[in-house]
Amino acid sequence: MATLPTDLTDMADVVIREATKHGKMIATAESCTGGLISSCLTDVAGSSTAFLCGFVTYANETKTRLLGVPVDAITEFGAVSDIVAAAMSEGALAHAGADLAVSVTGVAGPGGGTADKPVGLVYLSLAESGEDAVIKRYIFAGTRDDIRRSTVGAALELILSRLREYEDDAIAADD
Repeated sequence: MATLPTDLTDMADVVIREATKHGKMIATAESCTGGLISSCLTDVAGSSTAFLCGFVTYANETKTRLLGVPVDAITEFGAVSDIVAAAMSEGALAHAGADLAVSVTGVAGPGGGTADKPVGLVYLSLAESGEDAVIKRYIFAGTRDDIRRSTVGAALELILSRLREYEDDAIAADD
């Protein structure tokens, strides 16, 4: 088994602790990372207190079949798009019954890039019940491994930033 980078597993540990503290269950929907986000989260001992499940939907047909991403969205905007990223996170949220769901779709390379969608282009989305999905667009540089690692880090940071908002919300409610 390949060893995951320490910076990512350390961040995953914080995500799991924060999610557990706030009673939140997380799901993932991954394309270009192929399950690396889920792997980082489940590398943490006791992660079952906060990690529910992960969907690896590399092929477009699985995005539709497992997550309910509309075929029209993939046809019109492409699998690597903000629309599809949002549909993936919302689908993971609904199908898993999680509190938070993060999704990723992108072009990890080394091939597959175009002028409009270059290698390194990644969309992340975070869905939460009753909230609009938060969508982030990145263009990461480097090798396929570099792009995938950067994507995992950005996804963990996106989840963590939302979990830390629960703390800010609690403090504001006490004021």
